[in-house]
Amino acid sequence: MPAELIGFLSVAVLVIVTPGPDTALTIRNTLLGGRTGGIATAFGVVGGQAVWALATSLGVVALLLASEPAFAAVRLAGAAYLVYLGVQTLVAAWRSGSNGSRISANTMAASTPRRSTGWRVTSAASSGLWQRSRIE
Repeated sequence: MPAELIGFLSVAVLVIVTPGPDTALTIRNTLLGGRTGGIATAFGVVGGQAVWALATSLGVVALLLASEPAFAAVRLAGAAYLVYLGVQTLVAAWRSGSNGSRISANTMAASTPRRSTGWRVTSAASSGLWQRSRIE
């Protein structure tokens, strides 16, 4: 085998086995919400991938690459959504009485929306969908 192929395969295997943000989100939601939260997040991630596949097949990605204002608008909308999520988490941490020096698992659990019977499935699925749908 040529040296270039061995180098390529080594890097490809390393990239493939490295977990990404989807995996981190799914693990987080599984730990906080149990199996139901993890499965809902996985469905959300799959839904986000389907949105990207559909958008790519329709040429939306080409449009965003060609139109700087459209790309900037989508990017700013994504940034605004992330700021919204951050503010929501900070407000929930503040309301729970955290001193702000360290966010514990209890604080994270308190900031996660829950029903009286357990994990909010729609929240887990939508977080997976938005994680996969944002433009980087």
